[in-house]
Amino acid sequence: MAADLEARMVAFVEAVTNALGLSLEVECAAIEDGTRITVNGDSGDVLLRRKGEGLDALQHIVNAAFRGEHGAGRIVVDCLDYRKGKDEELRQTAVLLADRARRTGEAQEIGPLNPYARRIVHLAIADDPDVSSKSIGDAFLKTVLISAGNPVRRP
Repeated sequence: MAADLEARMVAFVEAVTNALGLSLEVECAAIEDGTRITVNGDSGDVLLRRKGEGLDALQHIVNAAFRGEHGAGRIVVDCLDYRKGKDEELRQTAVLLADRARRTGEAQEIGPLNPYARRIVHLAIADDPDVSSKSIGDAFLKTVLISAGNPVRRP
């Protein structure tokens, strides 16, 4: 990714957080499948209230602002490693539910989840040939259904 784009994303996040009256440090780094923007500072907890709704909103506007020029990768915005911890917790839950689905033969549900969280669940069990997952629902927040067996895909 171009250093210019990284610098503009950092400046954008700094402008938004400054407008909110928050004094935060913003860093940008490439990750395997995109870019991670990390926000740190004493006032960062404001973004984490109400289960990280402020952080989700910030990630949404950063993605909306830069999605077109960012390319195929995703943009992840994290604050005080909140998302990193929640992502790992979600992966572990998905693996546990996949194991339960395999043992009991009953489908397991997790959600409602936003698109970012659903992607984490799907990827967490994607390499397990004994289970499958699919999103159900027709709203922004959907439930992920984890089932035993991998459905036969027909052309």
